[in-house]
Amino acid sequence: MSSKSTKAQQESSKLACEAVSNLRTITAFSSQDRILKMLEMAQQRPIQENFRQSWFAGIGLGLSQFLMSCTWAVNYWYGGKLIIDGYITKKALFESFMVVVSTGRVIADAGSMTKDLVKGANVVSSIFAILDRRTKIKPDDPGGFKPETLMGEIEFHDVHFSYPARPNVVIFKDFSIKIEAGKSTALVGQSGSGKSTIIGLIERFYDPFKGSVTIDDMNIKSYNLKSLRKHIALVSQEPTLTNGTIRDNIAYGTTCDHIDEIEIIEAARVANAHDFISSLKDGYETWCGDKGVQLSGGQKQRIAIARAMLKNPKVLLLDEATSALDNNSE
Repeated sequence: MSSKSTKAQQESSKLACEAVSNLRTITAFSSQDRILKMLEMAQQRPIQENFRQSWFAGIGLGLSQFLMSCTWAVNYWYGGKLIIDGYITKKALFESFMVVVSTGRVIADAGSMTKDLVKGANVVSSIFAILDRRTKIKPDDPGGFKPETLMGEIEFHDVHFSYPARPNVVIFKDFSIKIEAGKSTALVGQSGSGKSTIIGLIERFYDPFKGSVTIDDMNIKSYNLKSLRKHIALVSQEPTLTNGTIRDNIAYGTTCDHIDEIEIIEAARVANAHDFISSLKDGYETWCGDKGVQLSGGQKQRIAIARAMLKNPKVLLLDEATSALDNNSE
């Protein structure tokens, strides 16, 4: 019963979080009333489950108290009979009564704690379900080839792929492509045609079900993943910024302990971000806010590009990284 209540509460909380995170969209479409109705409907199931759970818990507590009272009564009745017949003393009856009372209270308390124990068990099981997950792609595996540098030639050989969450939707079937080193290659296609999937396979977020992906004529599975990704930079359509300064977010693109300010400024210039950063009151020390909420979409993309430029990668992947930029910036 507790697992149903927990699941219902999770669904309700998820809807509330989505409503808060999409507040601007909801306001723009004047959908507040509809969202409130959805929240009210979502709250009904947790309330019903909690009522049902409390009802069963109340029955269990009542039964335990009833049994405890019956035990006391039987103890008094039978003990009194034994005293009259001379089998035991009053002291022995009192001692046995105290044992029964103490044991009964412990049993009653244990019954009232069952609800909390079940909740705890459900929480622990959900945590261990995540901890026990295993993936074939292991970024922390110390094995594999560790390249000092890359040429950057990428080739897909008869790749078959579909996402694990949608195994019936085939993204690639016998897909082959060669991307030469030192050249800019643009992938053009309709939305959902697999452009971002190609980037995900190059970064090895996924492995193809069939076929292979090679970099510099070596299967991507043969590389040490951490070493390989040091030579690759990715700028996505919706870049993620940390809750820090602009300088911190640009410096995020390198693993060096100390970054020269000149390098950060140069990376910002390449990304056409230096001018707008300099116009801010605090410049490179401007706080970006949670997920870069203090900046516009175009500004976030330029900072993300600067972050990639600072890394000086051999392979630069741009997943519609200039979609929020004006023509001049692009």
